Amino acid sequence: MIGVVVPDLHGEFFSELLRGMDREASERGLYCMMMVMHGDAQRGVAALHAMRGRVDGLVVMAPQVSADELLAHLPRDMPAVLLNCAPGQPGRAELRIDNVAGASAVVEHLIASGRRRLVHIAGPAGNIDADERLRGAQDACARAGLSLRVLPGDFREPSGAAAAATLIAEGIDIDAIFAANDMMAIGAMMAFRRAGIMVPDRIAIAGFDDIPLTRLISPSLTSASIDIASFGASAVARLVKAIAGDDDGSIEQRVPVVMVRESTGPARTDHTLSNVHNNTPEQSGKGEYS
Repeated sequence: MIGVVVPDLHGEFFSELLRGMDREASERGLYCMMMVMHGDAQRGVAALHAMRGRVDGLVVMAPQVSADELLAHLPRDMPAVLLNCAPGQPGRAELRIDNVAGASAVVEHLIASGRRRLVHIAGPAGNIDADERLRGAQDACARAGLSLRVLPGDFREPSGAAAAATLIAEGIDIDAIFAANDMMAIGAMMAFRRAGIMVPDRIAIAGFDDIPLTRLISPSLTSASIDIASFGASAVARLVKAIAGDDDGSIEQRVPVVMVRESTGPARTDHTLSNVHNNTPEQSGKGEYS
């Protein structure tokens, strides 16, 4: 029996992550016990205590729990794999997304496509993933000599729509949005569509995670792909090694790949509201979940 602690279940990211974990566990004859933090760090701490004596190992994704708090409450004698948790857990196996590199690559793509007035819709304050993606976006803009406006978000679709509503009310003096995850990017895109502002004709939009929905909406969404299901499966595989005493406690870093799709195609110089599909080819062999 393995325990899985995740911050939330909302959206396709977590369904894909858990799909990968469950697939790997099932293939190995293991069972999963899951607890959800619902964005509450103390609930995450309680979950760690509740798992004691019930599971043989833990997969923990707790981006909002501080390193000191996690170290204090993570059972010392229980094998564990940490997913994008606060750094500073010596001897624990870790899988990390290189959020800084992924966010920088997305913003560099937007700049290379000719966009100069950029906005970032951030994730929740204090969340490691959100903080690192903001830093990556800021770094890329700084290297290009551009400013970056930051609007608040919470990784959910309505906050992306709210950010878009703010920009619409101000008169749309921007030409690109990088949202800290795909759901906020989709929320912003839908808000612009309802206002008659076409993507990418007037505004390019990109997200992060590459959830399955990014390929199904129109225009399809450019996103930083981490192959979410594979990421979850890798966590379980590492935990099996840790339980067997075979894991070296190293940090495995996954660098996202920018999947270029229609939402970041070239701007229309005539500023008409007709939708244009650019049919930008995706990188071969990337973006499909096994």
